[in-house]
Amino acid sequence: MQKNKKSNDLFLAYLGESLRQRRIELLLSQEQLAVLAKLHRTYVTEVENGLRNISMTTLLKITKALKSNPSLHMKEAEKAVNGPNGSKEKS
Repeated sequence: MQKNKKSNDLFLAYLGESLRQRRIELLLSQEQLAVLAKLHRTYVTEVENGLRNISMTTLLKITKALKSNPSLHMKEAEKAVNGPNGSKEKS
């Protein structure tokens, strides 16, 4: 169970980082993204830091505000956790 939790935590961290990179590409502040996605700024911060297990609805709000595709960010996070060949990252 602990190993699975670690994978989930890593996934959320990489997902948050992917979303942060897109926000920075668009030259948006966290506050601006929060307004566009109708979320609180501190919530956006927690998502980007991998501290929130966000719902699909929230991911859709954020990616819509980022003019991006949710599956792109999920694939990037999955690739980061599993490695480029699809095998789990060594702990």
